[in-house]
Amino acid sequence: MVAVAIDGPADPRLEPYRAVRERDLTGREGLYVAEGRVVLEKAVAVDPAAVVSVLVAAHRLESLAGVLAGLPPSTPVYAAGQAAMDAVVGFPIHRGILALVRRPVRDAAALVARLPARALVVGLVGIANHDNMGGIFRNAAAFGADAVLLDDTCCDPLYRKAIRVSVGAALSVPFARAGNAAAMADLLAGAGFDIVALSPRGDVELADYAPGPRTAALFGAEGPGLPQAVMARARTVRIAMAGGFDSLNVATTSGIVLHNLGARRATP
Repeated sequence: MVAVAIDGPADPRLEPYRAVRERDLTGREGLYVAEGRVVLEKAVAVDPAAVVSVLVAAHRLESLAGVLAGLPPSTPVYAAGQAAMDAVVGFPIHRGILALVRRPVRDAAALVARLPARALVVGLVGIANHDNMGGIFRNAAAFGADAVLLDDTCCDPLYRKAIRVSVGAALSVPFARAGNAAAMADLLAGAGFDIVALSPRGDVELADYAPGPRTAALFGAEGPGLPQAVMARARTVRIAMAGGFDSLNVATTSGIVLHNLGARRATP
């Protein structure tokens, strides 16, 4: 790996990295930004050919040699002074590491069709907070979920903050958009999944639910929760809590549920 030294922020090769926060909102035409060493390591491990380029603060270059060695030789690696990098990005980039990566393109039906006979799927409806999205993906990776499906109203798991909160799990856990909540439920039911809908008013406590070999756990946004039409066709499950309290943050809920289901899934 040979890094290209960048003299200043006006270098046109850095244009794709300019004003990162603005482009977080306006989009990057099929690309996403990986920020920090842990996320870059994950991106390189998952699909090194998808990394379009890397921008590194010059003082971080030597410590990243092992990670960058995993990239194809043709991948541009730019090394800039910290001040130049901050000027291009538009804010102090303390981690000193950014990369542009191609987004994976996945079809929800094809993703579900490839899952094994024993599988655990996370279904998300209306999750609009990037911290929650990142936390759910981190839990999905930690407790062995095979895939995540998102409805059309969910925020982007590959938004820079969501990736960072997920500690790179949003890059390694396969996910796809599945239309609206009803279409997601149709897809899962058609593939033989037992659908579990989390609700403070669920019919059965999580500890008493016996998951089958193919289980999909659906989580809705805090407040509105899951649509009633979806709840009506699922097994509704609640988490036992101390008296006088009946709700948890959705990311926390997902961790409790996925740990429980992952440990207790039946063998086909």
